[in-house]
Amino acid sequence: MAKLSNPDFAWMDGRIVPWAEATVHVSAETVLRGANVFEGMRAYWSEAEQELYIFKNREHLRRLRQSCKIMRMTVPYSDDEFTQAFIELLRANKFTEGVHFRPVVYFGEGESYAWKPEDIHTGAFVIAYARPHVASIKTGVKSCVSTWRRNSDNASPSRVKAAANYHNSRLAQVEAKMNGFGPPIMLNDRGEVAESPGACFMMVRDGRVVTPPVSADILESITRQTLIDLFRQELGVEVIERDIDRTELYVADETFFCGSGAEVQPITAVDHYDVGDGKVGPLTKRIQDLYFDIAAGKVDKFRHWLTPVYGNAAAHG
Repeated sequence: MAKLSNPDFAWMDGRIVPWAEATVHVSAETVLRGANVFEGMRAYWSEAEQELYIFKNREHLRRLRQSCKIMRMTVPYSDDEFTQAFIELLRANKFTEGVHFRPVVYFGEGESYAWKPEDIHTGAFVIAYARPHVASIKTGVKSCVSTWRRNSDNASPSRVKAAANYHNSRLAQVEAKMNGFGPPIMLNDRGEVAESPGACFMMVRDGRVVTPPVSADILESITRQTLIDLFRQELGVEVIERDIDRTELYVADETFFCGSGAEVQPITAVDHYDVGDGKVGPLTKRIQDLYFDIAAGKVDKFRHWLTPVYGNAAAHG
């Protein structure tokens, strides 16, 4: 992926600030120990309506608060305040294309390993980048099984979307790149398929979709649950949540990653084994098209999943 261009503004501790002023001190716990939790969120542009839609805003804020609860962080803003911050920031940067943005709750300066508000500053910021679909959305990626195992729930739970967990992701991602692959597939400490460094995993076998359960050391992905619901309710496809063995990856008919950042990313090969015929599978393409149509406001039935930024079209928050 090409280097992202910096936007004009960020949101920092309650106000819109110029990009260069969105800073924290080097002594902050978020710098020293990665003490923050965050969400990766998307907003989709509708050219027909000249509107930018935040996708599943409520669900992301709910998960952000779940992460904060486990980390014993006191969230300094309400959901309404966060939502208004998102809207103000996206408007300030005048985005008219797809956007990927990240709200972050962080521990600042204070006592080491403190969590009580009187002992440590807890702040929040939001950064946003223009981010269109990557080319591999249409062509697929060649993946591999990483030698690095996914974080265990009893050590550094992947259920918590915390920055510190992404050291594990970095190790796996860099290894895969050095070996000539796209995003890798990580196994958990029981040797079963977990997820990629930044997205959940799904496969198709004999017309059914199979995906690891939330107890397989994965993030409780909003995109994953969205696709499960759409497969079952809109496409009439059975979805099975169960453990997946490594060798199943080599005999699957279709495989793909899913996540707010990854969107619906087809996988065409794993460990140099072609997935199916080595091309993007038909069911993957169907769910991808439906997902993107919904996110861009083209399906009235799902407008309640969208929060409009500019107010140019009617939608429900």
